[in-house]
Amino acid sequence: MNSVPIDELKVGDAVESRKTIAESDVYLFAGVSGDFNPMHVDAEFAKKTPFGARVAHGPLTFSLCAGLLGMELPGLGTVAVSNQVNYLHPVYIGDTIAVRVEVEALDPARNRATMAVTWRNQDGEHVAEGKMVVKPPREPVTL
Repeated sequence: MNSVPIDELKVGDAVESRKTIAESDVYLFAGVSGDFNPMHVDAEFAKKTPFGARVAHGPLTFSLCAGLLGMELPGLGTVAVSNQVNYLHPVYIGDTIAVRVEVEALDPARNRATMAVTWRNQDGEHVAEGKMVVKPPREPVTL
């Protein structure tokens, strides 16, 4: 766990993590979100879609950056202000997604950091990209 205050952040600072999307992740996300669209949970239905198989929820893919932002960079004490994401390719059950968060711009006067976020699958294909504006902590947070 980290807690990087706004005055210690630098443009270009980055962190990355990987997660393999399991069937249980999709079902748990469906339960939390209430989205039981059969393209996510019904293999026979999903075979008939343009994807050809079940795909993970877009917001599930998006949420993979939450741990990095809230626990690593900027980390503890960070508050989300806005999120923007473009979904470029489907994420299938079994895909391993690498998510990278990088400081793109800083606005210390407003206590804001713009974070560029990219999601890639195990083949290096961009599956999503976005920007997040966050309020980093003004001082390090310790537990």
